[in-house]
Amino acid sequence: MKKYIAFAISFLFAYPLLQISSGMLLTFTYTPDIEEAWNQSATMAQEAIISSSPSSFSISLLIAFLAASIAYFIANKFRKVNAK
Repeated sequence: MKKYIAFAISFLFAYPLLQISSGMLLTFTYTPDIEEAWNQSATMAQEAIISSSPSSFSISLLIAFLAASIAYFIANKFRKVNAK
């Protein structure tokens, strides 16, 4: 039971931290093309359609896998420290 609690706690901290870091990285590296956006604004629809691309899902899945891996290694480290 201690293993599960250590894993769950480390996962609950690692996953949001990696999600926020990923969002910040994507925000910092995004460069909008203002001139092109202005030119296309006249022909755009009046309502927004919100959808998700498959690549965004795979990136989220990769981040979740990374967070789970970090949580697993932290739980193992925690177990080894308590075993001594």
